[in-house]
Amino acid sequence: MLTWIDDEGPLPPGQAAMGPDDDAPGLVAVGGRITPQRLEEAYRKGIFPWYSPGQPVLWWSPEPRMVLPVAEFRLGHSLRKTLRRFVRTPGCELRVDSAFERVIQACAGTPREGQDGTWIVPAMIDAYCAWHRMGRVHSVETWVDGELIGGLYGVAIGRMFFGESMFSWRTDTSKIALAALVALCRRHGVPLIDCQQKTRHLASFGAREVTRAAFEDHLARVLPAADIGDWTYDSSMWRQVLEAPTAGRTATPREDP
Repeated sequence: MLTWIDDEGPLPPGQAAMGPDDDAPGLVAVGGRITPQRLEEAYRKGIFPWYSPGQPVLWWSPEPRMVLPVAEFRLGHSLRKTLRRFVRTPGCELRVDSAFERVIQACAGTPREGQDGTWIVPAMIDAYCAWHRMGRVHSVETWVDGELIGGLYGVAIGRMFFGESMFSWRTDTSKIALAALVALCRRHGVPLIDCQQKTRHLASFGAREVTRAAFEDHLARVLPAADIGDWTYDSSMWRQVLEAPTAGRTATPREDP
């Protein structure tokens, strides 16, 4: 049964989402406005907004959930070469939160295979920009010679990072930002990046599916931790991905809680 909410009532739990035999598997609720306060509630429940222009706000909790354990990040030979070249080339730099609004606008304007238009609608941009100013949302940015050419943004709560979207205006520049995000997560003890839904692109980096129950169990363990206070990126962090070997498959989150 479809659950409608207003701005006053709480979101249902993720377990209330529609099932695989329903018209919209993973849909938890419909309605309300996107505000930083509502987003905070949603992400803490493992729920995120995803809808198209002209639709009411749709709130989702997929089953299964795509996640990237940072210990299992796969740095292929080609990307490793690209990163080493990026690190040693003058004018190439990685920044965090220096151009958040430009990053989210670029993500909204990037065509996606199999998608007509964007789900990053103006109301969503406004809400995430406001949330960014409150210190909850962050952008990881690839710059060359003072030009923003790729990046990503996502939500950080406790020791959890929820990835939202990426863009690339030159070859591999979003991949560079993703590798930097993994380095940041390893430095700060963030074991998992939420990828929301399965894509072959993310699977190639080591992302995999877990059950909703396993994902929510993981959130219960990592969200209460203190937030990361310093999102500064320095060049020494590249060692977290360039020198550290890719670890074997981990048991976090547990797939059979």
